[in-house]
Amino acid sequence: MVGRARVAVAVTFAVHGAVTGSFATRIPWLQEHLQAGPGQLGLALLAPAVGSLVAMPTAGRIVHRLGGRTATRLLIALMCSALALPALAPGLAVLWITLFAYGAVAGMADVAMNAQGVVIEQHLGRSIMSGLHGMWSVGGLVGGAIGVAAAQAAVDARVHLAAAAAALLAVSAAAGPLLLDVRAADDEAAPARFVLPTRRVLLLGLIGFCAVFGESASQDWCAVYLKQITGTSAGVAAASYTAFAFMMAAGRLCGDMVVRRLGPVLTVRLSGGLAALGAVLVVVARTPLPAIGGFMLIGLGVAVVVPLAFAAAGNAGRTPSEGVAGAATVAYTSGFAAPSAIGGIAAATSLPVSFVVVSVLMVAILAGARALAPRPAAPHLHPAPAAPRSGAGD
Repeated sequence: MVGRARVAVAVTFAVHGAVTGSFATRIPWLQEHLQAGPGQLGLALLAPAVGSLVAMPTAGRIVHRLGGRTATRLLIALMCSALALPALAPGLAVLWITLFAYGAVAGMADVAMNAQGVVIEQHLGRSIMSGLHGMWSVGGLVGGAIGVAAAQAAVDARVHLAAAAAALLAVSAAAGPLLLDVRAADDEAAPARFVLPTRRVLLLGLIGFCAVFGESASQDWCAVYLKQITGTSAGVAAASYTAFAFMMAAGRLCGDMVVRRLGPVLTVRLSGGLAALGAVLVVVARTPLPAIGGFMLIGLGVAVVVPLAFAAAGNAGRTPSEGVAGAATVAYTSGFAAPSAIGGIAAATSLPVSFVVVSVLMVAILAGARALAPRPAAPHLHPAPAAPRSGAGD
């Protein structure tokens, strides 16, 4: 039962990543189709982040009300369906609304599937969260590759995204019944509609914030950095992102083996050290090879930090979904703060100086690693019995 659930939640993570990757490749089509300027498009692309941050703190209540399996299946299905909506928008106002809704269901689905991962990890008694996030990366790469092929073939984004939504909806529907039917205890009160994180969950979220900052800054600025600072060609500059993304995916897929051998605290300390070394290398690099090596070290260093922070938060919260929601809301804030922060600092000083900030935040990961020390898991969420109760869950 737990083994099948582990496969199912891995597929769910991959579907979530594939939806994200599919959408990202068609942003240029949206800009051209709606004749949007850079400022208008940038404002529209804030909508998913805003929707996600607003909705994530409410996810714990949805999981409590519906049960872990039903909530995850519903939210992933809504996310897949929402993938088709932005391409149908007749104007920027409607695009903003569709992207806000897309971000909201994506954020809540993120919380629900991570909570599933935490519970399965508790039952297995060993780390699996890094590998699950690795499957998200794999899904993103596959969805992105198909999207690039569709764009190169001049396939209308309305057709491509609708077909991708239908295919991913079918995959998630096949995996959904195998998820764990995790429900709250009968005497457990429902969480508040909007839950603020506890002190420990807040600290774990801040560690995740530092990691996501390094990730977002690198993936959005690495190609620009290579071109402007090292003077390399556009092709080599673009390859820097591929190298960064590959190291992140590889680090996540292999991360559980490292965590099982070294434990989460030492793993995160080493991760923060590697990422800090990579950021320093980026700051001092003036030729392509060391700069690419620096971005690869950042990718490898931050790869396991967010999965481990979410796992620790799921054990620290009153319920796994509540803990994950609190940490994710804090961590993902830097996803849209980092690119603009790097740009602002670079405009006032230079790009190398802006990555000094990244190196400081990577050192903060190393310093805060003790917060990930294992603690007893919350005992009140459990799989439902084999014979379902009347009117409950799935």
